[in-house]
Amino acid sequence: MDTIKKISDRRGLVDVIIGILVFGSLWGLSEIALGGALKAASFPYRSGLLTGIGMAVMAMALAVSRKPLIPIGVGAVAVLVGLLVVPVLHVSPMCRANSSLALVLEAGSLTFAASLVASRRGKSVYGRMATGGSAALLASVAFYFAGTHFAPCAYLLSFTPGSFVVKEGLVWAAFSAILLPLGYSAGERLAENRLTVVTRRSALYSGSSLVVAACWGISALALALGL
Repeated sequence: MDTIKKISDRRGLVDVIIGILVFGSLWGLSEIALGGALKAASFPYRSGLLTGIGMAVMAMALAVSRKPLIPIGVGAVAVLVGLLVVPVLHVSPMCRANSSLALVLEAGSLTFAASLVASRRGKSVYGRMATGGSAALLASVAFYFAGTHFAPCAYLLSFTPGSFVVKEGLVWAAFSAILLPLGYSAGERLAENRLTVVTRRSALYSGSSLVVAACWGISALALALGL
């Protein structure tokens, strides 16, 4: 029995690591490829939409794994994807400082917000909307104060704390409140299908590896193309 339990625990840990790599890579890809495309199109709510997508991806990971700290790992992988800019374009990691900081704070804020509403009420659609909105709002406040000290830029310094929350934070919160419940629902459906796939672990692992490799490869290509 102890041997079976150890094998089960080991497989569970491997599944969590795979989930972190897959969802973190997807989030990183959206930040680079979609973020670059939105910037080129001068989309006015680019940061809000990207924040909402990030919250949705982390919510999917939460629904699949049921591990409350998994957003931290997902955010860390997304940061690493963004740092592909260093070897691809031969620039300093500091050029991604604020972007990396934002991802870390979004992951931490969602982990904190989700822990506060981990009740039955928090599992309703409205509870998930509140979780996404509050996490994004908290991340925006933390980002303003951390960003102005860590890697201040002209855009960030043009705001007061209140004006930043009104112009950026509320937009982040609105997109996150809409997209996080959608991501969680998608994750629940994915978890149901995963129960049948997990019996064929070789297919699960090879498919996950392909997704991760594709995300990193497309992200590197997007950076090389100037996105």
